Amino acid sequence: MNDRTGRSTADEPETGGDGASLGAPTLAEDLLLLLFQPHSGAERSSGTIAGENTLFYALGGAVLADLALGERIRTTEGRGGAVTVETIEGRRPVDRLLGAAWDHIAEKPRGVQAVLAAVGPTLRGPVLDRLVDRGDIRLGTRRVLGLFDAAVLEDGGSGRRAELVSEVRGVLVDGAVPSPRTAALAALLYGSGTLPQFHPAIPWTSPVIARAEELKRGSWGAGGAAEAVARTMTATIVNNVIVAAALLPRT
Repeated sequence: MNDRTGRSTADEPETGGDGASLGAPTLAEDLLLLLFQPHSGAERSSGTIAGENTLFYALGGAVLADLALGERIRTTEGRGGAVTVETIEGRRPVDRLLGAAWDHIAEKPRGVQAVLAAVGPTLRGPVLDRLVDRGDIRLGTRRVLGLFDAAVLEDGGSGRRAELVSEVRGVLVDGAVPSPRTAALAALLYGSGTLPQFHPAIPWTSPVIARAEELKRGSWGAGGAAEAVARTMTATIVNNVIVAAALLPRT
């Protein structure tokens, strides 16, 4: 079920309904699972999603990064240095969420931030549904003020979130050479401003910040020409996430 090789998951079959029938997780699923903080809710028995303010930009960035790593989109630089993204013909993914984003871009080349704003706001619900279907997150209820039940998010017990945290920690703390997916995840966590919330599992230290900055710039280590293009594109996407998130009002 998990794909840690850096390959695109977009061609996996997707029928929904339970974890066994879903394909390999998309980058957006991995990102949202990482952002899920299992014991941060009331009485530490339920969880919350970190970075709700910037979540739709982060998830939109994960979808674009997935398309970039799968060589399904490319970026071009126009006059004045404006970066636009366009689809690669014949490379539409079968995954519904990725396919919808690909279709939007296929209509015409668009600016990265415009794509983030268009596709990001619709992602939280369906991505969370997939995590529930896989058993990574469980929907529960909690009695509030002894009067009514409120929906809460709970750890599903699959262990997959712990695996993801370990992989990101290995890259940021231990100096492991990342797979493209792990590098993109770490860069998106940093770019969305949520990485400090992983302390102490991922210490918020100067060396970690420096490594995250390298990943944000696309410095992931040695790789082939195709991977170098994907790194550059993903770095562009992450930096647009940072710019877009910085413009949001803080509440």
